[in-house]
Amino acid sequence: MDEVVKLRQAEPRDILQAVIGQRVPAIMSYLSDGKWHVAKVRLTGLGANRLDAEISPSQKPHPVNICIEQPVGVSLKYGYGKLIFETSVLALGPSADLASGGAISLAVPNQVGMVQRRNYFRVPVPQTLKVTVCLWHRCRISRLGYSQGLSCENRRQDPNRYWQGRLVDISAGGAQIVVDVAQQPDFRKGQFICLRFTPMPYEMPLMFDAQIRNILPTADGKSICIGLQIVGLEASAEGRRILERLCNVVESYYQINQSGAKRRDFQTTSP
Repeated sequence: MDEVVKLRQAEPRDILQAVIGQRVPAIMSYLSDGKWHVAKVRLTGLGANRLDAEISPSQKPHPVNICIEQPVGVSLKYGYGKLIFETSVLALGPSADLASGGAISLAVPNQVGMVQRRNYFRVPVPQTLKVTVCLWHRCRISRLGYSQGLSCENRRQDPNRYWQGRLVDISAGGAQIVVDVAQQPDFRKGQFICLRFTPMPYEMPLMFDAQIRNILPTADGKSICIGLQIVGLEASAEGRRILERLCNVVESYYQINQSGAKRRDFQTTSP
């Protein structure tokens, strides 16, 4: 079952209007110079064909390099899940609020999807599985990437420069990966990277982009733990299909873990 629920045609405008009224903060993801970026925004108005927003100022100001007609993705927490939709930029301009980072007008989305909140809770990889992850950094995308999907194969600056790690846990919004320091991993906090892994032995690999949120050494000092935030999946149809697969992976891992826990409890309590 698809975990990304498509809201009925009559609902998106009502929900967007409610979000505007409640001043719910949102995250906008977009491509600039071949790299994924994210910006915090707040939806401020809904017209017949346009959705107005203000860009929130950041502690480290940097130009929001967005072009007119450029596709962007928007995600925000709402109710018992997270709303996601793809749209495009109609106009850019200054904001009436001097504290804002600027104003942006977006096309009203044709569809709004919702991902259940439970899919954003981290689920450990089952002990019966060893999931190897390949990672690349400094991923770049040509402008064709806006409409031709998220394939990492066309984004590696150096196809021979990659690292292998082990997936520790996963959710629809992030993951944790362990990498041996013997590989001399070259990563930094805030960096956007590309990763690929096969959730189950019989499945096709998953590939997507993520931003490094933290890097911590393991207790023995032999590895580093990389915490990742997944980005950009709401910005295209291909990305949303990947998101649906991720949600199904989270559910599958959860069910496997639950089954293993029940077996252990049965063995412990059996006479």
